[in-house]
Amino acid sequence: MQSFHWYVSGHAFFQVHGQLEEMYNSVLPQVDSVEELILMEGGKPASRMKDFLENADIEEVEGEFEKDIKKIFEVLNDDYKHLLKLAKEIKKDADSEENYLVSADMDELIASYSKSIWMISQASK
Repeated sequence: MQSFHWYVSGHAFFQVHGQLEEMYNSVLPQVDSVEELILMEGGKPASRMKDFLENADIEEVEGEFEKDIKKIFEVLNDDYKHLLKLAKEIKKDADSEENYLVSADMDELIASYSKSIWMISQASK
């Protein structure tokens, strides 16, 4: 997301650049919330870039200028769908373990990711 923000180009630059900034700014507090939740549950969250890269299962994009706005949002939509799937899986496990704290946090992420997917889908029509 950050890469697309930095490398977007073309006729829709101003609009898309700003939208991408809003999107990645909304993700940062979500990452922080999940990391704190891991700590609250007695886990050890990733704290180094190396750890994030080793554990990431979303493909990293190359830092190249991109004029194809549709391509940018297709990639982001796929990424949000993947995050939504993970949040639903975590929620299902949390519900079965009666871990209401994790379940509630996943509800918030599910709502956020669902809205992002919907918004991107609307913009792609």
